[in-house]
Amino acid sequence: MDRDADAFAASPSPALAVNVQPPADHPAAAPPAPSQPLGAVAWGAVLLGLAGLLALAGLAAGSEGWSWRWATDWDLIAAIRAPRTLGAWLTGALLGLAGAIAQGLFRNPLADPYLLGSAAGASLGVVLVLAAGGALGQFIGLATAGWLLRLGLVGAAFAGALLGVTLTLALARGTGRPLLLLLAGVVVGILMGAVSELVTLVSPEALRGRQVFMLGSTSFLGWASCAVLVAVLALAAPLAWRFARVLDALVLGEAAATSLGLQLPRLRLLLVALMALATGTAVAQAGLVAFVGLVAPHIVRRLVVVTHGPLLLLSAASGGALLLAADVAARSILAPQELPVGLLTAVLGGCYLLLMLRRGLRG
Repeated sequence: MDRDADAFAASPSPALAVNVQPPADHPAAAPPAPSQPLGAVAWGAVLLGLAGLLALAGLAAGSEGWSWRWATDWDLIAAIRAPRTLGAWLTGALLGLAGAIAQGLFRNPLADPYLLGSAAGASLGVVLVLAAGGALGQFIGLATAGWLLRLGLVGAAFAGALLGVTLTLALARGTGRPLLLLLAGVVVGILMGAVSELVTLVSPEALRGRQVFMLGSTSFLGWASCAVLVAVLALAAPLAWRFARVLDALVLGEAAATSLGLQLPRLRLLLVALMALATGTAVAQAGLVAFVGLVAPHIVRRLVVVTHGPLLLLSAASGGALLLAADVAARSILAPQELPVGLLTAVLGGCYLLLMLRRGLRG
């Protein structure tokens, strides 16, 4: 794809480029600690095992409480619970992957997948479709308008998310200056949010649908949604792994990464495209699920110290487990009523960051 990226991916790590032998009695001459890949594999197995246990809980959690009579409930499980459980994990995995890319790309642990205007763009797309559906319902009938809404909401959210990122890139004139890119994302988010509010003011019937979208929901995930999520994750995860060494180079700084022969603007653009694809797909299927993309990489960093390659994949597994746990809790806490899954992730993520803040202040 990129010759400079291929050469960099095949080259040894920059940190190993200088071979300095310490004295025999120096602590650095002691036997090396267990390799990080083993730790990453172990924690990956733990996260996947946790996801498996949560998946069993997701298959049992229903509107009337938990039921383990899978033989009698099989039709319900196959039609609703199974795709929703799988879709929740896949959506969280995409958000966790996009969050890890964002934090590595901007070298900021507070970066999240929604920084570049994707959230505001997706919200605007949904509001426009809802407003158009309400207006068309007077002419083509409510049933036809409802069918068009179900067909168009996912596409509108995805197109709006990509439009927000595209406008951000255009305003920042590419990815050459990360700070300007972040500021452009903030500006685009504010402007698109203002347009969404204006459309909602003109068409009040779009307010309820926008509220459901903003709070996030996994209740509409079906097998078709799972197929889309699997396809995007299967494309994004290997590409992110392939270009993870670019994020490792960025840790050393802009000058050091450029000295390695990397064309940073082009490689940043590719990583931004991956982040936008993962975020746009997740948002289009489940709405704005808060804090998963921000918290998942933090959890991985507290578990194990790894380079960006394992970090990206572990963040995906962590994000999937987080959203799946929130989905099971959303179905179970107030059954038969259901809480918005984005509300639970926001509460859990906020509590986690507050805990980290208190520990940091004590330290």
